[in-house]
Amino acid sequence: MIDLGDLRARPSAYQDAAKKKRIDVDVNAFLKLDEERLNLLKDVEAMRGKKNSASKEVPKMKGTEKDKTIKEMKVLSEELRKKEEAFAALESRWLHLQLLLPSIPLPHVPIGKDDADNKEVRRWGELPKFNFDALDHVTLGELLDIIDIPRGVKIAGARTYFLKGDGVRLEFAILMFTLDRLIKKGYTPFIPPLLVHYDAMMGTSYFPGGEEQAYSVGVQHEKDGPLDGDGAYLIGTSEVSVTSYHKDEVLKRGGLPKRYCGISPCFRREAGTYGKDTKGLYRIHQFQKVEQVILCENDPAASAKMHEEILANAEEIVQALKLPYRVVDVCTGDMGRGQVCKNDIETWMPSRNAYGETHSCSTFYDFQSRRLNIKYEDENGKKHFVHTLNNTCIASPRILIPILEIYQNQDGSVTIPAALRPYMGGQEKITSG
Repeated sequence: MIDLGDLRARPSAYQDAAKKKRIDVDVNAFLKLDEERLNLLKDVEAMRGKKNSASKEVPKMKGTEKDKTIKEMKVLSEELRKKEEAFAALESRWLHLQLLLPSIPLPHVPIGKDDADNKEVRRWGELPKFNFDALDHVTLGELLDIIDIPRGVKIAGARTYFLKGDGVRLEFAILMFTLDRLIKKGYTPFIPPLLVHYDAMMGTSYFPGGEEQAYSVGVQHEKDGPLDGDGAYLIGTSEVSVTSYHKDEVLKRGGLPKRYCGISPCFRREAGTYGKDTKGLYRIHQFQKVEQVILCENDPAASAKMHEEILANAEEIVQALKLPYRVVDVCTGDMGRGQVCKNDIETWMPSRNAYGETHSCSTFYDFQSRRLNIKYEDENGKKHFVHTLNNTCIASPRILIPILEIYQNQDGSVTIPAALRPYMGGQEKITSG
């Protein structure tokens, strides 16, 4: 959610942001609705004031004057009821349209249509060279009996899988290695709720607009949100739960920044990706992730510092695994509604002969905190909305793709990265024996 005062002061900047982000929203239409709402609110408040004043005077009146005033109050009450109903309907549309308005990308964000227009910032590591016919992760997983996609599909449909044996141990080794690194850096770990209410999805800006990507449980849908009920949504990232942790709270500036990390299963429908990345573990419905979440003071310099910190944390993990990668500045058309800037880490995947996205790092300023009503109080007692950031520190099984493919050996075994061996009892290889 954006600062409406800023929107009213420079609407063209927000319309330009919507164009650059490829978001279909009419800023002028919203401003017209905004003006209508303010005018109608003034009418409602004036009528309420008139009714309250008359109510106080009636007990002092007698005779025909009293009868006349009571009749006038009945007419006024009916007019007020109609005005309040009209205001409620208009405000509902106003609130919904407000949620569709985008944040303004920072000046350094490249302008582009989609991920093809993202700009490379840097690379790390040497690309692997094989003196044998290298296998893809699916073939390796089947030979080593650690990945079973056909049986996953059999019981749960497309984009599902089983990890088994050393595949399970490798995934948990990656997750725990990452979690331990973050805890040593002062991050508080969370196992968050996997099921959340609409407000948490809306508050972190996944709704409205992302409903088709979320799995819902007991939710009845209507055009502008859920109907009454006790339904919930499966999270696609622990960002949703962990960022919402301080919803409707006022924090102390001295307690900022908050450094959190959530470890959780994640669920995404991958709607609209039919026929895309259908082979293997790249684009699947269920995965596990360690997510960094930051709440910091409302200051661009503080946000920039935190962005660099969480991005560096993720890069350190990939470097410790000795996987070649690159960092890209994500372009406007590939960003979400609330992000003001975003970087992706793309790790080299031999079977794709390309870098594939494995991490995303996003800065939101106060876009999410306005929706979630998370503030802090400064030394003078003044309240500000916090800035929020998040970053994937590791996500599996996608990270298994480069690990299995880069660390494979000619005999079909896979060497376990040295950093992970303490988490696998000192085991050095995964073999088919």
